[in-house]
Amino acid sequence: MSKLKLFCGAVALSALSTSSPMAQIQDTLKVAAGQRGNWDTTIAEVGQRGGIFKKHGLTLEILYTQGGGETQQAVISGSVDIGVAPGIMGVLSAYSKGAPVRIIGAETTGASDLYWYVPVGSPIKSLKDSEGKTIAYSTVGSSTHGIVTAFMKQYDLKAKPTATGGPAPTLTQVMSNQIDIGWSAPPFGLQQLDEGKIRIIASGNDATIFKGQTVRLLITNVQTLQTHKPAIDRFMKAYRETIDWLYSNDPAALQTYADFVGIPVAVAKRTRDDFFPRVAVDPDKVVGLDTIVQDAVALKFTATPLTREQLAELIQIPPRQ
Repeated sequence: MSKLKLFCGAVALSALSTSSPMAQIQDTLKVAAGQRGNWDTTIAEVGQRGGIFKKHGLTLEILYTQGGGETQQAVISGSVDIGVAPGIMGVLSAYSKGAPVRIIGAETTGASDLYWYVPVGSPIKSLKDSEGKTIAYSTVGSSTHGIVTAFMKQYDLKAKPTATGGPAPTLTQVMSNQIDIGWSAPPFGLQQLDEGKIRIIASGNDATIFKGQTVRLLITNVQTLQTHKPAIDRFMKAYRETIDWLYSNDPAALQTYADFVGIPVAVAKRTRDDFFPRVAVDPDKVVGLDTIVQDAVALKFTATPLTREQLAELIQIPPRQ
């Protein structure tokens, strides 16, 4: 073969290899997500299983935690690159104390998916009956922790907030009378509700400061954002694309979620349609921020309201491309 043909072949191969940027870029991101199987915390998982993150040159290593507090600590320590679903109050608190954390997206806005329940035979009819009783949240810094804190202030409760981990261990503690009031989120608990074993006494939206406001976030570490910003940008692009897929008419999206969680597609559809309107998982804007920073002070998560300059540093959501 002539030198000219060899040269031309090398040029053609080079052109082919550079024609698809994603073919060249393959990054691995470590992701911590609270509560395995919840609709909102599973978006990245479903996107990966559906090939969306791979298309954007990303492989996700996903670790599931018992709640937003654990997720946040994993990000702050640098053990993972991205945290899914830490509570907004916990993040504001950590940042105000100097933690190297940044917000790259809203994870859930509104709190209609979270609910607090008792065994069907419990004498507790509402939160106002909780004096001296234990009321569950997942972990310190989680959205459930923030909501229970708000319940305590809003209703002047004399209950005993108690960290119980995820929905499964919480249910065990409630049904064995170790905890008086449990917490959960669909699809977990829907079967027990339908079978009449538990009874809902409060929704996350009953904490008025969280109704219609962003309650959970997508976060990263400062160093990760500085050294892997292109990968973070692609993560958010793939994350948005996954949301589009989950709320499309493609039955494969719900099937993928249902297969991962181990539930019927009908339950997956009920979880999405009854508890998670699409606007609830829009990552592009932290909603109600002016009020949230004031509430963080009132609930003693921060000593003073974060300034606009601090918020501009903290919130760095990659724009849609």
